[in-house]
Amino acid sequence: MKKFSTYLLVMFMIVFWILRIIITLSGQLGKDFMGMVPMNNTLEIVILFATLLCLVLIVKRKLVGSLLYLGLHAVYFGEDVTSKLNIIANNETLSLAQSTELMFSMIGIILPIAVLIDLLLDKNRKDNPKDKKTDWFYKNEQFDREKDERADKNNYRTM
Repeated sequence: MKKFSTYLLVMFMIVFWILRIIITLSGQLGKDFMGMVPMNNTLEIVILFATLLCLVLIVKRKLVGSLLYLGLHAVYFGEDVTSKLNIIANNETLSLAQSTELMFSMIGIILPIAVLIDLLLDKNRKDNPKDKKTDWFYKNEQFDREKDERADKNNYRTM
């Protein structure tokens, strides 16, 4: 995790995850948070725990974590986005709570896509990435000193 964009995306993932925890907790307590309630409490809790696993995999730069993160969020938030867009397409207006849910659902889809694009565009995600801190020492054969005739050939004897 060497790129600044990855740090920002992971921070946004954590903030969005905490926000979803607050929404789920308030939904469990019978209240709403900014007019928002979880669409499916059980699935929301499963996605919250799966997001922890995805977060660890994304920090370790594994593509599987990003794909799992995108799949989970696309399934969960995609249904909400399509239903809200159908309401808009029928020339109906959304309430404030529905607009807020649409905004958070859009974030829930855009964020995993951005994480996937960030991982796909990262060229240092290979098994043996170049590390500028140590490669100057280990990968520079031009500075290696070869033994010459001045090398120590003395066989010191102890008497």
